[in-house]
Amino acid sequence: MKQLGFFDVEERFARLSGLGDQLEAFSRTVDFEVFRPDLKQALAYSDGSKGGRPPFDPVLMFKILVIQTLNNLSDERTEYLINDRLSFMRFLGLGLSDRVPDAKTVWLFRERLTQAGAIERLFDRFDATLRNAGYLPMSGQILDATLVAAPKQRNTNTEKADLRAGRIPEDWQDKPSKLSHKDRHARWTLKFTKAKRQDDGTIPATDLAIPFFGYKSHVSIDRKFRLIRKWKTTDAATSDGARLREGLLDKTNTASTVWADTAYRSKANEDFMDKEGFVSKVHRKKPHLKSMPRHIQRSNAGKSVIRSRVEHVFADQKSQTGLFVRTVGITRATTRIGLANIVYNMRRFLFLERISTTA
Repeated sequence: MKQLGFFDVEERFARLSGLGDQLEAFSRTVDFEVFRPDLKQALAYSDGSKGGRPPFDPVLMFKILVIQTLNNLSDERTEYLINDRLSFMRFLGLGLSDRVPDAKTVWLFRERLTQAGAIERLFDRFDATLRNAGYLPMSGQILDATLVAAPKQRNTNTEKADLRAGRIPEDWQDKPSKLSHKDRHARWTLKFTKAKRQDDGTIPATDLAIPFFGYKSHVSIDRKFRLIRKWKTTDAATSDGARLREGLLDKTNTASTVWADTAYRSKANEDFMDKEGFVSKVHRKKPHLKSMPRHIQRSNAGKSVIRSRVEHVFADQKSQTGLFVRTVGITRATTRIGLANIVYNMRRFLFLERISTTA
């Protein structure tokens, strides 16, 4: 097999472009340099006066995390595919002879961002880019949450009781290696789903309850552009409703209307929204042991047409990028979910820019 020459590589890149390279669209539309100041502040690299191998460019490393998030890759798989795929190399600005970060370097970079709590600043930085491009939060906002799976833990009942009480189990305290692999923040919960229709055509009166372990991603999107504007990560057992009062509402939205499902309907939330100047379009709950009044049914149905748009966000994150938490602890889970939210907004930005140019 002959060795690839310069023009052979260029021809291969041209073919990739013709086939629709999503990463090339990212490079063309997203200015990754806007993240550099926040990355440099979070990483706090030395000036190199003491010698040693210089670190990889922080923007290049952040783009690797974007690749990883887009394709739901482990660190080892990320290293392999950067070496293997021309599209990855072109996106990162690497040549065939350039040094490629290994899996450990990728892990350390993400860990430094996590320990610095930088993911919120990076999300806000790109949100500012969206606003500067004309995509302001408009037409009200929609709130919802979705469960994000994490590796299941095998704990005894005593260990589970200690974790729920916020204590480290006694058997773990003298075993730092074991403790580092135990997720003390993720929780079990029940995921309810509609029962399937039976062979005779009937549907059981009770829903199915499926045990679920992991975290919960809470988001608020604007109705106009369906971009994520506010977000929060909690354990899976945390209730959705109280998060509304914990910074999920965006006061910069041009409209004051808030849509959400019945999990967010409470007197505390209604009072909070009224006090803060928001107009509630939260679904009303069915009266206990009574049938739902007809006018409330119609009202909820009308709200559902708008509220359901937030489900498209979660569907995109799980079907297109395979949202899943591989790490241990809520701090790292927050970074993982935060990256997923940034990448979703980038993909949405590409879509919005494309339809604006064709309109």
